[in-house]
Amino acid sequence: MSIIVHSKYKSKEEAIFQLVANFFEEGDMIVKGARNTIKSNFLGDEKVNIKFFQKPGIFKSIIYSFFRSTKAKRSFDYANYLIAHNILTPFPIAYIEKWNSIGLLQDSYYICQQIDYDFTIRELIHDPLFPERNVILEQFTAFTFSMHEANVNFLDHSPGNTLVIKKDTGKYEFYLIDLNRMNFKNLSIEERMDNFKKMWLSKAMVKVVAEAYAKLSSQPEEKLLAILSDKTTQFKRKITKKKYLKRKIGRK
Repeated sequence: MSIIVHSKYKSKEEAIFQLVANFFEEGDMIVKGARNTIKSNFLGDEKVNIKFFQKPGIFKSIIYSFFRSTKAKRSFDYANYLIAHNILTPFPIAYIEKWNSIGLLQDSYYICQQIDYDFTIRELIHDPLFPERNVILEQFTAFTFSMHEANVNFLDHSPGNTLVIKKDTGKYEFYLIDLNRMNFKNLSIEERMDNFKKMWLSKAMVKVVAEAYAKLSSQPEEKLLAILSDKTTQFKRKITKKKYLKRKIGRK
């Protein structure tokens, strides 16, 4: 087993280890999925989240053991990168990896601060009457622009993976979560617009995003609107087709 703790939490290493050791017996359930489980618990007086990554299959276990960082390590490293570039995410506290006797990954844990948020972008997407909807969407676009300027390509940039905190009327903060799928490079304008496709934006929302991004990037609004509309439409068609095929196969 290996444990890596952020320098700000070094004095709490033993307490962090105990949280993980008692993960299945203690804490409040937030998400229980087939592959990952998230619980909240207290590290001293501070509420934290603990994400448990299930044991991977043998092939992925070999990949994570010898060729690629584990999801827990990537979550920790990427969170530190985001914070260093002034992009908000729950503060990374530690990660723990467990290995079997022949050096293959068994499971891993990522520990970060708990964020008490007001809503996610998902609620905004699905409610046309959401208060200050366009204001929030414009600020979310600026948040995504700053992410792109920091060479971050967040591959899971979907509605549920951005937490939103209302600071005041017309002022919001955005926090990225579920960080383990990212790459880092100078993004073309096509790639930047492609990064919005999983947001499932309506035509009206596409226009708001294109206009806001154009002001920040000095790119022509018409160009961004055309690219973003095409990327969004293609993605929706792909997902709709996939769902249709699943239903059709399920009937047989």
